[in-house]
Amino acid sequence: MFSITLKLMKKSARMLIPAGIAILIGTAFIAATFLFGNAMNDALAAQNTAQLGGANYVISPDSGKDLTDKDQDYIYTRTVNDFQLDRIRATEGVKDARASYAGSVTVTRGNKHASSYVITTAAKRTLLPVTITQGDQPADSNEIALTKSVADQLGVKVGDRVTVNSQAAQYAGKTGDSAGNTGDAGDESAQNADGTSSHDGDSDAASGASVSSDGANTADSGMTVRVVGLTDDPNGAYAYYGGASVLSDNVITAMAGSNDFGNLPVYLVYLDIDDASDTAAASTVKQVSTLLPKHFSVQSRAALVEESVKSMSSGETSITTIFLLSFGILAMLVAALVIANTFQVLVAQRRRTLALLRTIGANKSQLYVSVLFEAGVLGLIASALGVGLGIGLMAALCQSGLMKATGMTMRLVLSGPVFTVPMAFGIIMTVIASLGSARSATAVTPLEALRPIELTDTRRAGVVRAVISVLLIVAGVALCAFSVWQMSENIAGRDSMADKQYPLVLLAAIIGCALIFLGLVLSATFWLPVLMRGVGAMVALAGPSAKVAHANIQKNPRRVAATGAALLIGVTLVSTIATGAASAKQTMNEALTTRYSVDMIAAGTDMTGKQASEAAKVKGVQRGIYAPTRMMTMKDADGKSLSVLVVGVDGVDALRKVVRSDLSGVTIDGDSVLMPKYSAATGKDIPLDKSVTFTAGAAEAQADAANGPSGNDANGRAENGNGQSGGTQTLTLKPRKVDYRRIASNYAAVAFVDASHFTNGGIKADGHIMLMRIDAEGAGVALNDVFTNVQNVFSASAGVTVTGPVAERTQWETMINGMMALLVGLIAVAVLIALVGVANTLSLSVIERTRESATLRAIGMTRGQLRRSLAVEALLLSLVSGVVGVVLGTLFGWLGSYMVFSLYGDTVFPFEWATNGVVLGVAALAALLASVAPARRAVKTPPVEALAEA
Repeated sequence: MFSITLKLMKKSARMLIPAGIAILIGTAFIAATFLFGNAMNDALAAQNTAQLGGANYVISPDSGKDLTDKDQDYIYTRTVNDFQLDRIRATEGVKDARASYAGSVTVTRGNKHASSYVITTAAKRTLLPVTITQGDQPADSNEIALTKSVADQLGVKVGDRVTVNSQAAQYAGKTGDSAGNTGDAGDESAQNADGTSSHDGDSDAASGASVSSDGANTADSGMTVRVVGLTDDPNGAYAYYGGASVLSDNVITAMAGSNDFGNLPVYLVYLDIDDASDTAAASTVKQVSTLLPKHFSVQSRAALVEESVKSMSSGETSITTIFLLSFGILAMLVAALVIANTFQVLVAQRRRTLALLRTIGANKSQLYVSVLFEAGVLGLIASALGVGLGIGLMAALCQSGLMKATGMTMRLVLSGPVFTVPMAFGIIMTVIASLGSARSATAVTPLEALRPIELTDTRRAGVVRAVISVLLIVAGVALCAFSVWQMSENIAGRDSMADKQYPLVLLAAIIGCALIFLGLVLSATFWLPVLMRGVGAMVALAGPSAKVAHANIQKNPRRVAATGAALLIGVTLVSTIATGAASAKQTMNEALTTRYSVDMIAAGTDMTGKQASEAAKVKGVQRGIYAPTRMMTMKDADGKSLSVLVVGVDGVDALRKVVRSDLSGVTIDGDSVLMPKYSAATGKDIPLDKSVTFTAGAAEAQADAANGPSGNDANGRAENGNGQSGGTQTLTLKPRKVDYRRIASNYAAVAFVDASHFTNGGIKADGHIMLMRIDAEGAGVALNDVFTNVQNVFSASAGVTVTGPVAERTQWETMINGMMALLVGLIAVAVLIALVGVANTLSLSVIERTRESATLRAIGMTRGQLRRSLAVEALLLSLVSGVVGVVLGTLFGWLGSYMVFSLYGDTVFPFEWATNGVVLGVAALAALLASVAPARRAVKTPPVEALAEA
């Protein structure tokens, strides 16, 4: 019987091709998913290994133990001195040891600035996590090995000098908490390795604050160091930062705001241990372990990598793999509908053959097994080809280097699941999809061998299916209605389950949508043919070809329903995602507009007037104000302390140019301050007295008093602009409240004062801010381009950040667009398979209607009319299913948006014309292309020959 089955498969090979393609696409997707997960895990392991450099052992905190908060505090407050590095290096078998400490610095040469991530150096180059491409690693004091990108940006080569600085170094220099106190001339860190002083003509200071020739403290100017090498990060150890520079111990100590390398906080130490002998290596590890602080142990490189990768995984499969695999399963479910259609027609077409087999002795079980065996062979062949295709696609992706943009170098990693899971899934799904057809085969009687073949399916859908479908839809609608009701009650401020159990309410809505959709798919055999019949009746008025298409599409409602349902799944999901994304963007845009009064701001300690002038010239920036700022504190009428950013402006007229708020009747003079009505931190009203007093921090005011315009009195005490002396700066003004919101979200409030307070010494500015009004549409540019161009203007200043609703809107839209593109791309696999199903349905229809087509040709129907009838049939199948999918997807998208985004503001319910139009257009075009091959087959066969074959 098996040999007969194989011969039947060979004879029907052309009919099996579309089903095989559907299986191939689905299994290729699943195989590629596992390969992608393998490559990601491998890349993560390589990345973690890269951060270890040449270390084969690591001293790290104990894991998997019950540690108290006190233990955790102990672990993360250890310093270099606690690890006794000198004794570890002296231990037999230890080649080198490197304490891991890192941070960010600003590197300056001339008027050029660049930010760089920096790490500690090592005695041996092999222990560094980056590669020294030119020169050498820092060994003596005041040395740096720069990343090649930073060196190129600054125009620096090996041997040049650059200035490095950090916020910690600046703060330490101002407050005197580190060696920035230049009076400590005997500091060992100010000596080079050869014993000579580092205070040369370049004013190098090992302590983190430059010292001029007269000994004056110039902490803000940074520390001058010599470039001894250039680094590269080929393994992506610090890909997020664009690589890492290496600093000598004294420089990284100064940049940390400390005066002793031994006081730097560390919790990882990398070791290079001689592991030529396992016994000797174990002995070395044991000796090193006795020198460690409690809660620390020595781990091998392999164990650490395995642990870090496992922490990002769920069991044996990563979260990324599970996420992608769900779309592969979706694709296979759609493919199952295509497979089921194929085998239904195969069994119907072979009914006479099956009846003859029954006549010569084949029993029902043999016919049943024959159909399942055929499905298994088809699944095996198509799945094997799919796995091969998946491997080929992933190999091409790895070779293309496209993933290097993410900082990961991926390679092809084969594993057992890459082969077994897709093939098992493909075979099982194919066999399951053929069960109904196999059951139909057993119903064939020997007498049917004498009847004429009539392939039209006249069976009615079962009552059980109808009842189950109705129950699912009713339950789904009830759950969705309950969720919407609870959310509306919550928004209205009434007692609601959504207030305390929001996840459950959201889950109810999701389950409700799933039940509705499942019910509609199950009942598609009832309503989809009726819908197509109604649309087809109108289309039939267009001419003979359309009338024939309308008649043909009614002949097999079950197959029409299965094909339409396959396409319905993909289109509904795409439309749901598109609608949800559009609603998210518009809803958040509205929310951001109402929560911010300034379109975009740039603020920072190192902003310059020249940068502000360039930013004002960026296309799309309508107006801008450049103003000095000072972070101060105040107390409201209730005695609560608030952090306030005080901004100096030239009157309220200048402010009106950029602030979107009602400032009519408001003035800003030397005695008044403009305050917001609501706190940006709490959203609540800020209660104010008739006057408010702003105070600068004591430590900052002390540094200002030493260097600022207010000067010192005879006793060295600072006198502020209000005539007050002491360690603080204060300013008392009369407040005027206006409802403007979130100028700078990092502060509870932003207060506007007259700029004269900054120019007369009353307030010493510690930064600047630029307020901008944006009109991207009027300038004919994209909002994202305006944001990017403004960011580029301030890119040379590491301390400047660009924020505001335009920035948040751009970042939000970029994130949503990226997620939407990913999800739509994944769902497109299911849509592609569904369109293969359309082609399959048309092909099977042509085979079924061989005699009918021949008769039409014989009575005068032209080849062009026959082609058009198949094209119209394909369009009816795809567009009717597509339109229903768009309607369902839009409704689901609106519901999801209401459930999620009503928490942030008034939900917008858009109809995504562009995306839905593209989806329908693609479906229509694909349907027309799918009709080409079946049409060629229909018109190619001469009428007489077709009648003879039938």
